[in-house]
Amino acid sequence: MRITGLGHAGMFIETVGGNIICDPVLGPSFYGSWFPFPDNRGLDWEKYGREADFLYISHRHRDHFDPTLLQRYIRKDIEVLLPDYPIDDLEKDIRALGYDNITYAPAGEVIQRGELKIMITPLRAPSDGPIGDSSLSVDDGTASVLNQNDSHPLDLERLLSFGKPDAYFTQTSGAIWWPMVYDLPQDAKQNFARLKRDAQNKRAMFYIEKVDAPHVFPMAGPPMFLRDDLFKYNGFGLDDDSIFTDQKQFLAHLEEKAPQYDGQLFVPGTVVELDHTDMAITQTLYTDAEIAHIFDEKWEYLESQRASRQQEIRDEEASRAETIPPAEMLETLKAWWEPLLKKSRTIRLGVGGCVRFRIGDLDMVVDFPRAKVREYAGEECIYWYTIPADLVSTNIRDHEIDWSNSIFLSMQFHVGRSGKFNEFLTTFLKCLSVDRIEYVENWYSEQTDQTEDAEIGDWVVQRRCPHLRADLTKTGKVDEDGVLTCSMHDWKWDLKTGRCLSTTGHPIRAKKVDDVTDDALRLGV
Repeated sequence: MRITGLGHAGMFIETVGGNIICDPVLGPSFYGSWFPFPDNRGLDWEKYGREADFLYISHRHRDHFDPTLLQRYIRKDIEVLLPDYPIDDLEKDIRALGYDNITYAPAGEVIQRGELKIMITPLRAPSDGPIGDSSLSVDDGTASVLNQNDSHPLDLERLLSFGKPDAYFTQTSGAIWWPMVYDLPQDAKQNFARLKRDAQNKRAMFYIEKVDAPHVFPMAGPPMFLRDDLFKYNGFGLDDDSIFTDQKQFLAHLEEKAPQYDGQLFVPGTVVELDHTDMAITQTLYTDAEIAHIFDEKWEYLESQRASRQQEIRDEEASRAETIPPAEMLETLKAWWEPLLKKSRTIRLGVGGCVRFRIGDLDMVVDFPRAKVREYAGEECIYWYTIPADLVSTNIRDHEIDWSNSIFLSMQFHVGRSGKFNEFLTTFLKCLSVDRIEYVENWYSEQTDQTEDAEIGDWVVQRRCPHLRADLTKTGKVDEDGVLTCSMHDWKWDLKTGRCLSTTGHPIRAKKVDDVTDDALRLGV
């Protein structure tokens, strides 16, 4: 088996049963904000498009799904491997580009093409990418690989039922706008950025140790920010307030924490040849000296990229919609969002207050308890956004139903909040369609777990995480202060009170083991 890095989460997998092109992206993505790091334009994209037998798009985020690249390089009769998602947004996007040779990949089932075995493991929670993320397992008899990209699977037993991979490709960098765009004091931003980088490292290490593959390849980030207003957020940031760990930085972390794993650099043009666990690596796009320059003199490399790629940014800006006048924008958003708010009982209760949007000259409030969109009138708000009017106008023109997949990941906005992170608000803003809202409302209604408890240390806790139902006997750890941390997303709970320390809502059921025993004795059990 031969695996070639295509940049970001992209790879080209050559097997005895056919070639799979995965998540090919040139970008820039998210309103001209994200460029693959390092630059991947020097690859022979026509060759990869011509020689690919299968196309796999892990999920709908634009740093994985690049319509322009697909239209230019990937032939329309290619067999598309479609993850089994509960809503068909990704399928609609793919079919709109002219791809009709679609193979539906049932969750966790093996697809066989001669000696080639393929399994796609989808995730379906509201916080999984744009409601849906997935990983790809491939085995052709000569080697087995797991391409997890930036999915965070909960059921590892099911994922690994495919077999232990010889090589493991996984996200180690961030893909979020926190805390960079938040209205916070600089020292708080720096502290939160360090905490976020640490949490990302812990999560990556959790998966690496559970998967236990001998060869590990960091991928799926980081991006390059080449817009002048975002340039300072590359890597850890010019002011140490950013979260984007690069491949070489994570490999150093891996060497320190778990030297038993063979961590390897995976950049555009890296060719990995596998014969079971035997491996050979060559770099075909960059020389060793160029790679050293890219990572060891990163800011100099980024400056050269910024200087040479401003036309791409100008082209993206020219493609945006003409700005809609404030009164018309308010009426349009009111007509679009109020019917969705009325269907969103769980989300409205979860948000629990008003959210302010300053969009150019429009000052607007979304009143979640009352399911209303109206002009701001001085009311107290729990969140406040400042967003350029041309971004919202373009989302309206394109009827973009997932604002995390456009505005938020662009980082071309600012936000403040009066309390903790509110997952329900973020969920609403990525679910701006009837299908998505109905799915998410049903999903939330099914998550309450009042049946099964389990012992974790000195505590008896509900077995399923209130966030995404991970098995806390496998992902949870309780410290000496009685704080439970779920390693999936580094969310924390105070077990003495059941209160979630990471966000609004999501309480947990918990008691000390001794208290449970005393209760049982009193009841004569």
